[in-house]
Amino acid sequence: MQGKSRWVAVPWSELPGFENDALFEAWNAWLKSCERPGPVFAPLCGEVRRLSIASADEQRVWMMSRLQPYRVETPQGAAEGLLTSYYEPVFKASRQSGKGYTVPLYQLPTGMASRKPWYTRQDIDTLPQAQAALRDREIAFMADPIDVLMLHIQGSGRLNLTEADGSQRTVRVAFAGSNEQPYRSVNQWLLEQGVTKINPWPDATKAWAAQNPQRLPQLLWSNPRYIFFREEALSEQDAFYGPRGAQGVPLTPGRSIAVDRGSIPYGTPVWLASRGPAADLQKLVIAQDTGSAIVGAVRADYFAGTGSEAGVLAARINQPLRLWALWPK
Repeated sequence: MQGKSRWVAVPWSELPGFENDALFEAWNAWLKSCERPGPVFAPLCGEVRRLSIASADEQRVWMMSRLQPYRVETPQGAAEGLLTSYYEPVFKASRQSGKGYTVPLYQLPTGMASRKPWYTRQDIDTLPQAQAALRDREIAFMADPIDVLMLHIQGSGRLNLTEADGSQRTVRVAFAGSNEQPYRSVNQWLLEQGVTKINPWPDATKAWAAQNPQRLPQLLWSNPRYIFFREEALSEQDAFYGPRGAQGVPLTPGRSIAVDRGSIPYGTPVWLASRGPAADLQKLVIAQDTGSAIVGAVRADYFAGTGSEAGVLAARINQPLRLWALWPK
């Protein structure tokens, strides 16, 4: 038993597609995990680094000799769960407010107590004391409040930023903290209002908001959770990887997942199998992140990558999932 899950030892032959995966793609994610390994996997990291230039067959043989697969189940024995997906969006933004860019992205307020509930999203928009606490904490300004909401939901993103002098550069805004209020689904709120067309997100939501501008605040305030960011420079090498996940290492597109850490510890290599209309996935991934909605034993959020194409894929993935944790023998 691993906290919230039950692990059942199985032979390698149970892992669907194990013989066919391009393992070297996952090795990038594994190498990143070895920058901050837990005590269980740290002893393997020297071998993982040496095998980074090995063939897929050599990597496969090594995995089979050093690791034992465990089927991840709920404590009640259910082996099928849910796979969703997330990505890193890219938006235009301005360092200064004006010319259509009026919706702020904030740093953490000074003096904010960790893990203590703070003002809600509605409070932040309406209460003078909340606005006073955030004065001069703006990182940048965006044009569309629904895009800002999407950035809050994803937890990080990239900004194609216009600086005060008119120059352009790309930066990352990464998750720095939240107001510790509960997350509520905007789509669920729309359904409760009788709206039937809620997909594709966010286009359908933007269309509804354009037709109901007087109700836009209600829509935004339906999710009281609010995210604060920190700005990070983007080097050429950083550009391939996503933001840092909860493990503290950059996420690898298509090879990093968010999990419930009470079920699967960070840094664990995991065999993922999920088939649905959006994607047929049988591949090695690494548990490197978590999320407030990622709760339970057989539950994962698949990091699809950066930009609009990754966003289209992420929005479509909502399908059955099976997981096998690969643990040192």
